[in-house]
Amino acid sequence: MTNHHPEHGNGEGQCAFEELCGRRNSTVRLIDPRMPELARCLTLLQYVQAVTGGPVARIEQAGNYAVPSLRGEAFTVQPGSIALRVDGEGVASALVVRDKSSGAVALRLLDASGRTVHQGKLLSEGDRLLVSLVGAPDIGALFPKGSTVPESPAWENGDQLAQLDTILVDGGTARRASFDRYRGEHRVIDVGVLPAVLEHVCSAGLPIGVAVFAPAAMQAYSGRVHVTDQTVGGRVFAAFAESSVQIDLAGVRACHLVRSTAAHGATSAIELDDEAGRCVAVITQLGMVGEHVHTAWEHLAASLPDA
Repeated sequence: MTNHHPEHGNGEGQCAFEELCGRRNSTVRLIDPRMPELARCLTLLQYVQAVTGGPVARIEQAGNYAVPSLRGEAFTVQPGSIALRVDGEGVASALVVRDKSSGAVALRLLDASGRTVHQGKLLSEGDRLLVSLVGAPDIGALFPKGSTVPESPAWENGDQLAQLDTILVDGGTARRASFDRYRGEHRVIDVGVLPAVLEHVCSAGLPIGVAVFAPAAMQAYSGRVHVTDQTVGGRVFAAFAESSVQIDLAGVRACHLVRSTAAHGATSAIELDDEAGRCVAVITQLGMVGEHVHTAWEHLAASLPDA
């Protein structure tokens, strides 16, 4: 996603939204970034193109939002709905940006540095009218209170959702640095096998779950891969019924196969780390998928070669 925090030669601190606010052809308006206020706003929208990710991994889906979840809450991926999960401590603000020349309207979630961590482009006139009626936040919404951090990292116990939530906080860098304490199975695998994995699940009709991360935000999708492709430069594409994912293999520094407890027991996940050591995408099975699907996925995961 675009970094909206420009460098300033004078060294003076400036508003993280200055680049947006300074665009003469755009108007920017703050809305409440807190839950449940943000969830109410998102779930009222009928047709949105939702995007989460960065230069290495990116996911897009058109449709309506399921109720977004916060880190620490339950999480499900509902067929046909956009599944968004956020770290409430990491999302600093929410904006409605309107392009005056084209009339395009987007809702953006930003972190404390002013980076867009999630964007929903409003595709219907009804939704564009709806967000124009959303009230501005009170001053308390601009300074959210922090929550108590657990003393013992839950990821050490191997729960799948705990792994995803740990990645949501800091890209999983602290977890990866002390991964020798992880109680589940894990190994480093060859990132070069990813195109073959996607081709296999596509040809076999094996559903997969994909979660793509940006700072403080995760967007996920589950389903069958209908089309997969790879460019000469190493960018891999996977198209689902309602979503698409792209991964730049050249930007992936390491690939880990991690097993953690999920709905069907121990479940393998392919975790992709960027050059900074942040996990940018996870390919796994999310939720209830059927025993035969889980078995086939685990058989595939076991066959992947070590790096």
